[in-house]
Amino acid sequence: MKMVFRWFAGGYDKITLEQIRQIPGVKGVVTSLLDIPVGEVWPLKRLQALKKEIEDYDLEVEVIESVNIHEDIKLGEKTRDKYIQAYIDTMKNLSQIGVKVICYNFMPVLDWARSDLARPLNDGSKTMAYKHEHILNIDPKNLAHQFDEQSDGFELPGWEPDRLKEMSATIEKYKDITEYQYWKNIKYFLDSVIPYAEEYDIKLAIHPDDPPWPIFGLPRVITSRDNIRKFLDLNKSPYNGITLCTGSLGSNKNNDIPAIVREFSGEGRVHFAHVRNLKFESEKDFYESAHMSQCGSLDLFEIVKALYDTGFTGYIRPDHGRMIWGETGRPGYGLYDRALGITYLHGLWEAIDKMSRKSNKKTII
Repeated sequence: MKMVFRWFAGGYDKITLEQIRQIPGVKGVVTSLLDIPVGEVWPLKRLQALKKEIEDYDLEVEVIESVNIHEDIKLGEKTRDKYIQAYIDTMKNLSQIGVKVICYNFMPVLDWARSDLARPLNDGSKTMAYKHEHILNIDPKNLAHQFDEQSDGFELPGWEPDRLKEMSATIEKYKDITEYQYWKNIKYFLDSVIPYAEEYDIKLAIHPDDPPWPIFGLPRVITSRDNIRKFLDLNKSPYNGITLCTGSLGSNKNNDIPAIVREFSGEGRVHFAHVRNLKFESEKDFYESAHMSQCGSLDLFEIVKALYDTGFTGYIRPDHGRMIWGETGRPGYGLYDRALGITYLHGLWEAIDKMSRKSNKKTII
């Protein structure tokens, strides 16, 4: 596997590449061009400059997160083909700088949702939290305003300003979209872009819905083992895969994350893994904890072991972290706690690897 770290290019991150390259075991960064409006082609010259900037610090850029999908594609509008062509053109340009995986999602209008971006914990750290009742009773516009107040001046992925301008009108359009139609729109997109993914040797890795249940009356479909299977069966190319996000899927207690990893990683359909932990406070209430198993409700040892046992050779990033030691910045994307998470994940991987090798030696003897 390759350990990578999410970094927001173009001056959108207070964390530097110099700091990132000092984290032991980090091979590269996961990044994007946040200033390019959704539906426009990412210019090759911009991407070449980005690649050089990153490689000057001895880091790789092989994973992009995200090339966002225009709402017209998700809605199945007549204009979707021109936006799909722009997506294909962006994929071609990304292939020319050596990108191997694109993480994306098909969540309508908004991506992830939290009720608090800076909830204080007993140890003095701050973290993102989800209270289901709060989300049920808040207007999404008010939630966007709340996020803006708590984001420390940073643009949040999935809550970009260009999305929010027409949020109410776009949400209204989804009232006429059935789940059946939404699945058809996903398949249309996949069948349009996967042949080019194969040609350009870029694997597409859809991110699960976060949280994995409907909010604001919008459809949520990448939510469970059965729906992941349904998604992968829409287009059986190995270039059609998933980003296995332990936190997104794990926020539904019914999802057995190690089992999901073993099934889909075992088939070579997990191209990217977001590994984080969370702590349940009720059936649908949780906060994002430190990565260690003992700090949260997910068993990170069993999750990492499932990746190892299935021969996972893709990319892993530590995903969200708490704000610790007085750090400020983009919620969920501080330096220190994610660096600790990387060290913990590397420790698990090394221990599992050595245990496996010793076990194999005993078997041979």
